[in-house]
Amino acid sequence: MESTIDQNCPICHSEAGLKLIVHSSEIPYFGEHTEMTLVCDSCGWRHTDFIPAEGKKASAWSMKISERDHLNIRVVRSSSCTVRIVELGLEVEPGDNATGYISNIEGVLNRFEDAIGIILRSAILEGEEGIDTISACQELISKLNLIKNGEEVTEIVLLDPMGHSQILHENAKNWDLSDEEISSLEVGPQIPIMDSSDLTE
Repeated sequence: MESTIDQNCPICHSEAGLKLIVHSSEIPYFGEHTEMTLVCDSCGWRHTDFIPAEGKKASAWSMKISERDHLNIRVVRSSSCTVRIVELGLEVEPGDNATGYISNIEGVLNRFEDAIGIILRSAILEGEEGIDTISACQELISKLNLIKNGEEVTEIVLLDPMGHSQILHENAKNWDLSDEEISSLEVGPQIPIMDSSDLTE
């Protein structure tokens, strides 16, 4: 379903309205999910999120990654999810432009590697002042490659106060987040408020 909602773009503030694209599908083992994408035709901003058909509690998922086959494990990460690679001390919190995605463990690791690569390139431009950062980034990239080659074990954790994120594997662990844990987490972008009339225009 595609429609236009009377909501200014949160980035360029265009008053032309946002395009809302809604698509529901059955994700094997995850159940029915609705993919909702908001698009601004003026500046190209877009926001995608995945919402399960059933209400979910704030929850966490974790998975030990110890072999190459684990790279294929499916992951649903919503825009409200914090992702951690525990042993490497890496964490990505949902910012104002966070978006949901369906990927696999390898895709998650690649996203971390891409982010580290951006920091590395910036540090290289700093010259002598960036030497420590360069060394740290190179070490992290090396460890990520060891993980992807099945030569090092790590744990990936998803923390989602909205409960929309999941890891699809029989050995993945799932638990409810405590109120204290929820209060310490970012919740990601605030989706424009819509009512039922927005969806029927």
